[in-house]
Amino acid sequence: MHTLKPQVYILLFLILQSCKEAPKLENKPTKNSEKTEIPENIENIVPDTISKHTLTDIPEPTKSLPAKPAKANSKSWSELTSNEGFILDLKYASTDNFTKKQIYDCARCYMRPEAAEQLRLIRDELKEKYGYGIRIFDCYRPGPYQQRLWDIVPDPNYVTPPNKGSMHSRGLAIDLTLTDKSGRDLDMGTPFDFFGKEAHHGYAAHTDAVKRHRWILRSTMEKYGFGSIRTEWWHYSFKNKSYALDQWVWPCE
Repeated sequence: MHTLKPQVYILLFLILQSCKEAPKLENKPTKNSEKTEIPENIENIVPDTISKHTLTDIPEPTKSLPAKPAKANSKSWSELTSNEGFILDLKYASTDNFTKKQIYDCARCYMRPEAAEQLRLIRDELKEKYGYGIRIFDCYRPGPYQQRLWDIVPDPNYVTPPNKGSMHSRGLAIDLTLTDKSGRDLDMGTPFDFFGKEAHHGYAAHTDAVKRHRWILRSTMEKYGFGSIRTEWWHYSFKNKSYALDQWVWPCE
């Protein structure tokens, strides 16, 4: 039997003592971890830091239902109604238009607030000064409806391509005509959406009555910040404000 040397016993004793006195580790956060803040741009950081091994653990996103039409925000849109004295004859909400198809799901007239307010002033001046009223053919045209129109008539000579966008889709354009005290349309030389030279502002062969009606409409619209285009006597766009193309669709209630 071999006897261990005293030095070995001393070494074993020291090792056992060190094991008994070693502090137990606790799972506490460090001071630094307590102060850690989530970066504000975390949504931009996370995708780049996900490893290839964890990509398979991310569930597929669920398909969301189509958004329901929201109520118009009074700061973004203003509705023109028949209760305000306007005659609404929104052609694209029926089949009574050049496509012979209904484009809008229902007839409502929205404009940007700045444009709508000026139209109310125009309404008042035309009534007080001439005894005339306003019949509205078209107002704001949502992006989805502009697409519908383009799908039926994909010709830039008649319909603005959706990617380019019409002033109607910005909520700044309106198509309208004048009426007498009984609500009957005044003679403007051509019907609405007439595609011919007779609809141009510069066409000179119209009667004096037609020229006068067009002049009254144009001069009044321009006085309140609306501009015309050469080929359509009924079309005016508000020039004193700018908005992007919009996709919002009004509710049908």
